[in-house]
Amino acid sequence: MVATTAERKTGGTAVQVPGRGLSWWLTGASEMAKRNIRTILRSPQLVMFALIQPVMFILLFSLVFGGAVDVPGGDYTQFLLPGIFVQMVLFGSVASATMGMSMDMQDGIMDRFRSMPISRSSVLVGRTVSEILRTVVSLVVMIVVGTIIGFRFLGGFLPAIGGIALLLFFGYSLSWLGAFIGVTASGPAAAQQIGLIWMFPFSFLSSAFVPTESMPGWLRVYADHTPMTTVVNSLRALFSGTPVGNNVWVTLAWAVGIILVTAPLSVRKYASQSR
Repeated sequence: MVATTAERKTGGTAVQVPGRGLSWWLTGASEMAKRNIRTILRSPQLVMFALIQPVMFILLFSLVFGGAVDVPGGDYTQFLLPGIFVQMVLFGSVASATMGMSMDMQDGIMDRFRSMPISRSSVLVGRTVSEILRTVVSLVVMIVVGTIIGFRFLGGFLPAIGGIALLLFFGYSLSWLGAFIGVTASGPAAAQQIGLIWMFPFSFLSSAFVPTESMPGWLRVYADHTPMTTVVNSLRALFSGTPVGNNVWVTLAWAVGIILVTAPLSVRKYASQSR
């Protein structure tokens, strides 16, 4: 399917109007992604936050809890970093997409997009795709800092690349969740509160920072079956060279499921506000 140009008769004059093909849709999505990336780069505070926050979390958790938590293998840094990677992707993808969408809605920028010959869905796809770049930047910083304090990809090159790709895909699915919160919240303040109220228990009630074996039995049942735990366990296995079991497939299922639910809901909500 390709973009086409059609002629529309208006007062006896043929007017060129844009087609509605795949190329047209991809062009709209890419332009929206470029616009969002430029917005991030023009905001030094956003760039610094994306760089400083992961460093702060890595150093605080490794220094404070490093000698107090017994983990399999005895190396808390090796245990901790996959959890920090996932937490930062969670916080960054959801918070950034949530606030970005909500602020664009409040500032009237979405009204300008609605007057442009682009698909409604391409606006949201551009937003979520642009979050991948921010995630990559934060992840590179975390890997560098982690390497300095002793973290290593013990499983080899290909498992490390596979783990990073899995993390980015999971982060992309979370950005759709953030986009949904952003288009449904009444404003940026409400969107921020909605995002924060569940992210902290979601990230801490998992295997990200401590083994779930240390939790009460009833809580462990919950923690062992959250998407946060499955992706963290997947990364630990891939990065350390241990058997992954079915964690990777479960993580992929969670990511695909999140996208299949939140993407249509987000587009529908945005389209309903466009009428």
